[in-house]
Amino acid sequence: MFNLFKKVLGKTNDAIKEVVETKRKSIPKDEFEDILLEADVNYELVERLLEALPEEINRIQAFNSMISVFQYTADWKESKSRPFVEMIIGVNGAGKTTTISKLAYRYQQEGKKVILGAGDTFRAAAIEQLSRWAAKLDIPIVATKQGHDPSAVVYDTIESAKAKGLDNVIIDTAGRLHTQTNLSEELKKMIRVANKALESAPNRKMLILDGTQGSSSINQAKAFDEMIGIDGIIITKLDGTAKGGSVLSIADQLQMPIFYIGTGEQPTDLIRFKANEYVNTILDEIFI
Repeated sequence: MFNLFKKVLGKTNDAIKEVVETKRKSIPKDEFEDILLEADVNYELVERLLEALPEEINRIQAFNSMISVFQYTADWKESKSRPFVEMIIGVNGAGKTTTISKLAYRYQQEGKKVILGAGDTFRAAAIEQLSRWAAKLDIPIVATKQGHDPSAVVYDTIESAKAKGLDNVIIDTAGRLHTQTNLSEELKKMIRVANKALESAPNRKMLILDGTQGSSSINQAKAFDEMIGIDGIIITKLDGTAKGGSVLSIADQLQMPIFYIGTGEQPTDLIRFKANEYVNTILDEIFI
């Protein structure tokens, strides 16, 4: 697991190496500031992290400062409800469809029976891509044609899961923020219909954030949270960017559970986010 975090944060750590000439037992405060900014930590957060630190910082002090960002009360929305219904939300291009395949594969490996719902009926490509993943993983899917009512897909997917005694329902959604009012009403309707099909549904509304967007993805998250209320976050594509420090900004601004980090394109490329390992992987590039 630790090596996986090193892989995910590879480009971020390469950027840090350009600031840190050699690893040492302690570094000056201004150098630590440069490191955090280079890794795309929000400036206001950097200032707060530095506030209580001495002029010369050792590893323990740096760790305590960074880990404090994750010390908020998070509702993980775990439930024994069966089927457990998750709605996957995010803008187009963030990696929703690939992440759904990773979640489905993960649940499969845990011995659970999964069904997918192709609720992004706005894009034919989204329906096709999700259907291909379903076939590859040998998982049932409820899909319709482009332009059909996504709420009908939600209802049919949950009803199918109930009838077949399945454990997990994963539903894709559209993500076109530039038509925000329409999207907001569509998502709200999907949630209402899910609740009609199953009283507790959706059990979790999971937001997919593109790690290459860095701290700017926070505004997207806030927009979706205002629309429908987000329960947790999965961050994708962190392995392709030097903006790994943005995870600190995301945690600080949103105060939500970060469930997983995407580490690549394959169904196996999804790891549980662990704040301690995340912080230590960054500090390994700075301190002896």
